[in-house]
Amino acid sequence: MKWYYWIGVIVFIILGITTLIPAPASKPSLLGYYAHCSFTPISTIICWVIAGAIYWLGKRK
Repeated sequence: MKWYYWIGVIVFIILGITTLIPAPASKPSLLGYYAHCSFTPISTIICWVIAGAIYWLGKRK
């Protein structure tokens, strides 16, 4: 797998993790606490699905 696929995978995994970090926000997340992203479980899953898709595309070629 080429290096740029790995960078894409790592970036989206890190972005997914950062959505879980507690932080001051205007609204609580769907999990009930204040996080960087108010749509925390959904945005985390979306980021990790994108990382999985990039990994899958990288393995295919």
